[in-house]
Amino acid sequence: MYLPPEWPPEVRPPSVPDWEASATAWLLDALPADYRQYEVLRRHPVALVSMASAHVEAAVQAARAGYRKAAVDLKAHLPPHAIEAVLDVYRHEGPRLVRLSRSIEVVGQALRGEIFTATLRGHGRRSGPAR
Repeated sequence: MYLPPEWPPEVRPPSVPDWEASATAWLLDALPADYRQYEVLRRHPVALVSMASAHVEAAVQAARAGYRKAAVDLKAHLPPHAIEAVLDVYRHEGPRLVRLSRSIEVVGQALRGEIFTATLRGHGRRSGPAR
């Protein structure tokens, strides 16, 4: 079974029985701990994907905004080397969050029954739900 490059290694492939349990655990790990208290999210992983996607997208936007204004906002409070270190955190976290968002997207596609197929260029393509 083909899995796209964005597929998280912590999630078993959809061809494995009970793979949804690993997807649910991984999605819960991607969110703040408070999300674990909601049974509906554990019982319905597609709902969990929706919430995880929204949460991570908001984090991506927050990281971008924080990066744009960190130097100005912190100039009066931190020395230049500390400001540069904060910017380095944003430079690391922004791309990590974008990768996480892409991984959530492909796991969500699989949870909705979509099947991935490899293309000649090596990029994945998805087809509709399995029937």
